[in-house]
Amino acid sequence: MVTTLKRSKTSSGKKSIMEFIGAHVSTAGGVQNCFQNAERIGANCIQIFGSSPRTWKSNLPTKETLNLYKQEQSRTQINEVFLHAAYLVNLATPNKELRQKSINSLIDDLKIAEALKARGLIFHLGSYKDTTKEEAYQKVADGMNEVLAKTSGSTKLIMENSAGGGNKIGLTAEEIGTMFNLANNDRIKICIDTAHAFGAGILNTYSPEELNAFAATCEKAFGLKNIIVLHINDSLVPFDSKKDRHENIGEGHIGLPAFQNLANHPHFNSIPWILEVPGFQGTGPDKQNIDILKSL
Repeated sequence: MVTTLKRSKTSSGKKSIMEFIGAHVSTAGGVQNCFQNAERIGANCIQIFGSSPRTWKSNLPTKETLNLYKQEQSRTQINEVFLHAAYLVNLATPNKELRQKSINSLIDDLKIAEALKARGLIFHLGSYKDTTKEEAYQKVADGMNEVLAKTSGSTKLIMENSAGGGNKIGLTAEEIGTMFNLANNDRIKICIDTAHAFGAGILNTYSPEELNAFAATCEKAFGLKNIIVLHINDSLVPFDSKKDRHENIGEGHIGLPAFQNLANHPHFNSIPWILEVPGFQGTGPDKQNIDILKSL
């Protein structure tokens, strides 16, 4: 049985590290099946979709479904759960209809996340075509606050960094920090995707020096403590390509040494790691990728 490790301290008083290694898993046949799918690959934290990632439609789980979900969660003790929002969401857009659909979609998915007692809902910030970056930053900040004002609870709304391309925003810590600080809301947190940071030209070798510099930049921009989850993906495309293409760990342009360095960073090794890789059999995150991360 997969169990979630408790956040313990060593005799020196430091937190134990690399406690949560998991993946995006399927909910096919019912959201409660996510836990069995996590067990199959050796994951002890998970990310799921609350609804189809390619449509605007979302439905709150029924009472029966919630009961089944809670039973399975209790059995496995997997308590670090994240949801990912629809790919259609774009809070930065000047298109009023698309932006309102995006807000409504995030509200629906955040309500699902709250019902499932998930840690948070991760979403892509969007693109600013036909407007300015400054206007887009304000739209994202205002949109996040509108979503949170209409969803009670403690579940977080989590901004994800972008790889760039297509006028996307949120590539750098400074850009993310601008939106984070404009919103000024305690329920907003941040997810860093390793492949996105590589594709955006932000992190190249993931050397200790580069990671320390990035952490310092994040601290200044929005507070390092606000990064509460990592998407752990190698990259199918080269550094600074401004493209988002994931690869299995150690098989892409980022390479295994980079993830070894990440595993030794005092902040990045103490928060959940979520795989979003194609899998060695092409069926999504798998045990082989999980085992590679555990070996670090």
